Amino acid sequence: MRWRYGTVEGIRGGWNGCQELTVNTEARQGEDALQVKALAYTKLVGQAQVGDRLLLNCNAIAKGLGTGGYAMVVANVDRLPADPENVGHIVKARYTPMQAMTLAVDEDDSPYREAVESCDSLDGMPVVVADLHSALAPILAGITATRPGTRVAYIMTDGGSLPSWFSKSLDQLSDWIEVVITAGQCFGGELEATNVHNALIAAKVVSEADIAIVAQGPGNLGTGTRWGFSGTAAGEAINAAAVLSGRPVASLRISEGDARERHQGISHHSMTAYGKVALAGADVPVPAELPKEWEAKIRAQLAQLPQRHRQIQINTDGLVEEMEKLPVRLSTMGRGLDRDRGYFVAAAAAGRHAAHLLNG
Repeated sequence: MRWRYGTVEGIRGGWNGCQELTVNTEARQGEDALQVKALAYTKLVGQAQVGDRLLLNCNAIAKGLGTGGYAMVVANVDRLPADPENVGHIVKARYTPMQAMTLAVDEDDSPYREAVESCDSLDGMPVVVADLHSALAPILAGITATRPGTRVAYIMTDGGSLPSWFSKSLDQLSDWIEVVITAGQCFGGELEATNVHNALIAAKVVSEADIAIVAQGPGNLGTGTRWGFSGTAAGEAINAAAVLSGRPVASLRISEGDARERHQGISHHSMTAYGKVALAGADVPVPAELPKEWEAKIRAQLAQLPQRHRQIQINTDGLVEEMEKLPVRLSTMGRGLDRDRGYFVAAAAAGRHAAHLLNG
């Protein structure tokens, strides 16, 4: 940890669960004082005011991180928030200094415990699984373009951000998502679950969703090695959906704009997660519109996927127009629709296919 004290210089803004601050740090160990952008999770540390003295974790500042490039507020030194009331017994971010108590749908005190415990089947509910958080918005666009009014639950897994509040997209897409369920070590959703299995069950019996989308929060971890990336959880989510008698839909991570060879065409993340980690069969929607430069490579990669998966060609008419209506700025690894159209179209195609499943 790179600890620093700082004083709030200004309030930059915020969104649901987050407050963005300008903070002047105090010099330490020969380091000059800095002015930094800081993020406070208000449900953990309360609302800050100008002049408050804060304790900060400045790891991201020192490393120059992108998505998570904030000084994180650990505590408001002078004004601690009130103790929460009626919290549950499930600890998220366990055994860290920021561990948080939550009321999970599957614990004894939950009003949903009995419903969750008595459900042993998703009854064919489509479950769209994606590698990156940036796929969430286009998947929603594909669903809405095909079947308006569909009730969608988003299940956030803990491969990226642990607090769901970090995602501005979730705040902006609140009218498009029926419920956010945070599973595993992540927290902050309208519903909390111990794992993806019970999160899927909660999506069905608590929120009465028609479709569930499973993807990690912002901040994908990748090392460039065959197995060293957080998206392997996408394959595990396919297995969870299948064992609960859902209908797994594998959203392909396709890129025409990534300079890294391992992500060109179909990313090695999709090839590994769906080709090796997912032991159950899934529907694999393939956009009828593929990036021309990479079409031959993509066809060759699709031929390498196991035969247990069902590849289904999806008409993409109208999907770009629907994505352009979204209240969020489409972006993956800093690239928008104009620079990586194939990525967003592939995700939207997965959403369209899930909606088709509901239409029979």
